[in-house]
Amino acid sequence: MNTKRNKIYEGKAKILYEGPEPGTLIQYFKDDATAFNGEKKAQLEGKGVINNRISEFVMTRLNQIGVTNHFIKRLNLREQLIREVEIVPLEVVVRNIAAGSIAKRLGLEEGTPLPRSIIEFYYKKDELNDPMVSEEHITAFNWASTQEMDDMLATAIRVNDFLSGMFSAVGITLVDFKIEFGRIYENDFSRVILADEISPDSCRLWDTATGEKLDKDRFRRDLGNVIESYTEVARRLGIMKDMPTVIQGGLH
Repeated sequence: MNTKRNKIYEGKAKILYEGPEPGTLIQYFKDDATAFNGEKKAQLEGKGVINNRISEFVMTRLNQIGVTNHFIKRLNLREQLIREVEIVPLEVVVRNIAAGSIAKRLGLEEGTPLPRSIIEFYYKKDELNDPMVSEEHITAFNWASTQEMDDMLATAIRVNDFLSGMFSAVGITLVDFKIEFGRIYENDFSRVILADEISPDSCRLWDTATGEKLDKDRFRRDLGNVIESYTEVARRLGIMKDMPTVIQGGLH
């Protein structure tokens, strides 16, 4: 990694550097694992490599079905070239099965299928623990316009349909996932596109046959075998041939 590059932003799991062309950035995937808004931290060797590869795989396929996103190409094991966007300060969470905070909030048993997919918005603000917000809050505080919200909801539904089918085909149940959006400007017109990443860091993924967790909950809940589980997701998606051999070891 070239340390002389101009760093634009560093988050909990990624670093953004100035890109080679105007309107581009380089997204670097770190091995840092965090939970509970950064209260729990660890270094998991190889996590950034796996998430980079899985996110590339997913974003490429979403582009192919017409879900525009910021991904341009993978540069190496840990970096992607992406379009520069103005991040919308919202996390969009799509839930298919009760798990995590919705189970606690509504007193649902974890693993209960929801009556239908539920989409929630959270305000991106670590110091406030990313509170859940309504459409009223979003439009009142001008975090996103009504049109942008419609576009984000429509995209979230398409992504959910695509990911559910993709994971189901390899024996994985998509419990829920978080996505983020960014604005791109073309002349005087702006629109929102999918941004950030889609990986086991941002999805709850359960083995369909056993219910075993294959995602970040393994870290959150001290279940162990975090990297092995992320690697298993990559293996089932058929992208292991591009993974370094150091990551491929240790899973049987």
